[in-house]
Amino acid sequence: MTESLARLPSVDKLLAHPEAETLVASFGHALTVDALRVVLDDARASIRAGSIVPEADALMASASARLREWVTPRPRPVINATGVIIHTNLGRAPLSDEALAAMSAASSGYSDLEYDLSSGERGHRMAAVEDILCRITGAESALVVNNNAGAVLLVLIAHAAGRQVVISRGQLIEIGGGFRIPEVLAQSGATLVEVGTTNRTHRRDYEAALNDNTAAILRAHSSNFRVVGFTAEVSIAELVEVSLARGVPVMDDLGSGALLDTSAYGLAHEPMPQESLAAGAALVCFSGDKLLGGPQAGVVIGQKKYVEPLKRHPLARALRADKLCLAALSATLTHYLKREAELKVPVWRMISMPLDEIAKRAKRWARTLRVRPAGIKAEVVAGRSTVGGGSLPGETLPTWLVAIACDSPDALAARLRRNDPPVVARIEEGRLVLDPRTVQVREEKALLEAVLMAVG
Repeated sequence: MTESLARLPSVDKLLAHPEAETLVASFGHALTVDALRVVLDDARASIRAGSIVPEADALMASASARLREWVTPRPRPVINATGVIIHTNLGRAPLSDEALAAMSAASSGYSDLEYDLSSGERGHRMAAVEDILCRITGAESALVVNNNAGAVLLVLIAHAAGRQVVISRGQLIEIGGGFRIPEVLAQSGATLVEVGTTNRTHRRDYEAALNDNTAAILRAHSSNFRVVGFTAEVSIAELVEVSLARGVPVMDDLGSGALLDTSAYGLAHEPMPQESLAAGAALVCFSGDKLLGGPQAGVVIGQKKYVEPLKRHPLARALRADKLCLAALSATLTHYLKREAELKVPVWRMISMPLDEIAKRAKRWARTLRVRPAGIKAEVVAGRSTVGGGSLPGETLPTWLVAIACDSPDALAARLRRNDPPVVARIEEGRLVLDPRTVQVREEKALLEAVLMAVG
C-alpha cells in the first residue's frame, strides 16, 4: 500500500499536466490547487481501501468535475415532472414571468425601495405591497416579513408575550422542517393554553379558557394533514363571536395563502385570508410561496390597530423582506388584482390546466420517445397530480402520465437526476412516470432529450 501511495503524483506534477493550464485559466490557480488536493486525498482513501492507483488523466478529470461542481450556482434549475405542483424540496412555487422581470429590474440597478419619488424624501418599503394586499383582501393594513413562521412569531411576541394564548389541541401542528406551533409560542414568551381534544373542540371549551390574562385566541389551520371521522371544530366566525364577548382578538394562521377558491377547481375548499378578515379575525398570517404562488414571504393582514404595532417592533427589522422578495410579491399580487392569476401565476395555471391539454402533451411526448432508435416503451396512462407544499392534504387532480417501462426505473430516475438540467420524476407500479402538468412548455425539449439520453 505504501508503494501504491508513493506512486500518486504530487500537486506540482499535476499542475504540469496539459489539462491544468485550461483549468487554471477557467477557475484560477488557487481553486485549481484546492481541487487537486481534494482529488488526491480521495485517491489516497481509495487506495487504502484496496483500489488501484488512478492515472493522472483520471485525476485531472476528477478535478475538472469537482471545479465545475464548486462554481455551479445554487440552487440549480430542475425540471419537475413529478406532478407535485408545490414541491417543497424543489423550491415550492415557480414565479410568473412578470415576477421574474420585476426581480431583475429591482436588482439590476437602483430602485425606489425606501424613497418617495413624489416628495423626494424617505419612503416606506412596504407601501406598494401593502396597498395591493389591502385592495385584494379588504384588510385595513398589511405587513410582509421573510416567511410565515416569522410572521406568526412576530404577531405573538408583539401581542401576547407574558400572557396566555388559547388554541385547540387539534391545531398544535408541526410543519416541514420541525416547525411546531407550541415551540413558537414558547419562543414568543406567550403561555399556551390548550383546549378541547385532538379530534373534537367546542365553543364552550374556548369560553371556559378565557380570563383576564388571555391575550388572544389562535387558530392554526391544519394545512398539511387532515383529521377525519368523529371530529368537531369551531369556525372562525364563532371564534370571533367568543373573542368579541371577552375583548380579545382572534389570530388566524392559514399557512397556504389561497387567494382563489380552490373548490372551483375540483379541490376541497382551502380557507382564504379574505374570508377570515370578513369573519372578523384581527390578524391573518399566510405564506407567499405556497398557493399564493409568489416568493418565500410571510404576510400579515388585518385590523390597523393590530398590524401597525408589528411594523414598529424591533423584531420586524430582523424579519423584514428584501427588495427582491417585495418586487416578486408585488408582481404576483398584481396578477390577482387584475384577475389574471389563473393565466399568469404558474401554480394556478397548473391547477387549472385542462385535462385535454395534458393528454395532448402526454401523447406527443410518448410519440417522440417511441419513434427514436432507443425503442423506449412509453405509453400514456391515467394518473393523479398532487397540490403539495403543505396545502390541501390528500387532494389530487386527474392527469395523464407518460409511463416508461424499463428494467430498473430507480436507475433511470437516478440518471435523469444527473442530467443537466436535472429531471425529477416519480415511480409508480414499477415504471417511471412523467406528469406534464408540472412541466413548463419551454422545458419539454430538454425533458425529452434527457429521457432519450438516459434510456440510450
